Amino acid sequence: MSARKPDTLGGRAAIVGIGATEFSKDSGRSELKLAVEAVQTALDDAGLTPADVDGLVTFTMDTSPEITVAQASGIGELTFFSRVHYGGGAACATVQQAALAVATGVAEVVVCYRAFNERSGRRFGSGVQHREPSAEGAALGWSLPFGLLTPASWVAMAAQRYLYAYGLTPEVFGHVAVTDRRHAATNPAAYFHGKPITLAEHAASRWIVEPLRLLDCCQETDGGQAIVVTSVERARDLPRPPAVITAAAQGAGRGQEQMTSFYRDDLTGLPEMGVVAGQLWRGSGLTPADIDVAVLYDHFTPFVLMQLEEFGFCGRGEAAGFVAEGALPLNTHGGQLGEAYLHGMNGIAEAVRQIRGSSVNQVPGAARTLVTAGTGVPTSGLLLGADG
Repeated sequence: MSARKPDTLGGRAAIVGIGATEFSKDSGRSELKLAVEAVQTALDDAGLTPADVDGLVTFTMDTSPEITVAQASGIGELTFFSRVHYGGGAACATVQQAALAVATGVAEVVVCYRAFNERSGRRFGSGVQHREPSAEGAALGWSLPFGLLTPASWVAMAAQRYLYAYGLTPEVFGHVAVTDRRHAATNPAAYFHGKPITLAEHAASRWIVEPLRLLDCCQETDGGQAIVVTSVERARDLPRPPAVITAAAQGAGRGQEQMTSFYRDDLTGLPEMGVVAGQLWRGSGLTPADIDVAVLYDHFTPFVLMQLEEFGFCGRGEAAGFVAEGALPLNTHGGQLGEAYLHGMNGIAEAVRQIRGSSVNQVPGAARTLVTAGTGVPTSGLLLGADG
């Protein structure tokens, strides 16, 4: 990757509101209703009204269009609306899109949202059931006939190679699961509130696709999450401490596919996240030593370890020990393994709470947080910081 000049987005926008529905296995209402509830709650948190909003951003996978959410939420004219592709990889990019719109004057208040009935409705973990012909889908044609039908099976390929390359066993993945569940146990919003696990319980959980066990795989959730973004100047007049967007980035690596990039030279890392990491460090001037809390996308435990290595928190093959030592506060809300699977949007909310000082597992003095989006796909990341 070429070394580009740092971008100029950092410090020009901030997250000022966060809002979510309850996280459940059967919401009992439409995805549009979930989206509207999350948007309204986030605006209330920000001290703003629907009349203040002139931009909306969501995922291409979301079933609730921007104009429909605007109408149902009481939002009027929109000057900016956008969607980001690649499933969970879109999470932090929605905030980047919002920040770009705010920084350039295209919009003044932008709400990012994601809502789905992923447990009671379409379950992503069930894998590919049907797909219309597309160039994007052609890549899956090299894997599906051999039984690689689910996200777990796609990740298992890279996880197996990672273990082989560094002489490790599947038990090392348990450190991530135990850390997440420990934090979820003290988070009343988490589905696994009050339910920590041990390394022994992780190792005893059933195989899903070797080397992944049940407790290596994130849960499936119904719910919605929204994030409100505006200028730093306007943020200072609002009731909550702003989480300033210090840096934001998207990344896709060479030979990138969606979850099936098996033809790269090396399967032991996440090059797309390496692209994101390079941009975030370059754009912010920060280093891993400056980060107080990391909220890393954890749909599967092995990819948390690889992310720590891509960002330079530890050497290659050393991330399990790094997590076991508690060297960095990680996924303090419980992550998608413990709190909820909201395609990473709930992780952004936790990063904001850490900056505000309102997390249920607050890290004292947290002033800089790293949050990442989905891995194995084109992805994104954010660095958030306290104002001033």
